[in-house]
Amino acid sequence: MKIDFEDAKIYVRPGSTDLRKGITGLAQIIENEMKLNALSESVFLFCNKNHKLLKVI
Repeated sequence: MKIDFEDAKIYVRPGSTDLRKGITGLAQIIENEMKLNALSESVFLFCNKNHKLLKVI
């Protein structure tokens, strides 16, 4: 699968996120808290409490 990031929007969630959440938990954050479509052609970035780790969806 080839991914083209040229037209993709990149969203960074401010603050910290519990990165132990799986893809469904993070998708719920995208849908419910960020009010965005998790299945859109976008990239979502989450960081942990120490801001040392990133998780990308």
